Amino acid sequence: MTTLDPARTALILVDLMPRLIDLPLAPRPGAEVLEADCALAERFRAAGALVVAVRVERPGVDEQPPGSELDERVAKLADEVVVKRTIGGFHRTGLHELLQQRDISTLVLAGIATNLGVESTARAASDLGYELLFAEDAMTALTAPEHEAAVTLNLPRFGTVATSADLALKAAD
Repeated sequence: MTTLDPARTALILVDLMPRLIDLPLAPRPGAEVLEADCALAERFRAAGALVVAVRVERPGVDEQPPGSELDERVAKLADEVVVKRTIGGFHRTGLHELLQQRDISTLVLAGIATNLGVESTARAASDLGYELLFAEDAMTALTAPEHEAAVTLNLPRFGTVATSADLALKAAD
């Protein structure tokens, strides 16, 4: 069990958009990941931790593909929304500055896709000195082998891979 300080922790939810949630994903379907992520967001918000939703927009197009908005529930649960135009959530998005303003030092990452948006965001966050945790049961990829490689080989090099149930938040003083 990992106990986190909600005042210094942010939950970062990556690319929970209908057009991605509805893809054929593995090892778990997008709808299952969405439920896990919303449950995490509810827990984090109740404890006073920051919840940030990151969504992607394709650069250089006049109109985004249908389903490019955040899932409605995620949008309501997010304290902040960051729009990215690359795979990761930090490049030219203002995410780092937002987290610095709130004195956040620990990030819990979840979302779609484990080995793409989540991992790319984690790599940049690691370079910036954040402590990282990954909610394995609250993310998925295009294929099960891609997810498994990320959670067993790559993400452990940047932080701790845990289940949502293993992430506890300290009670407010």
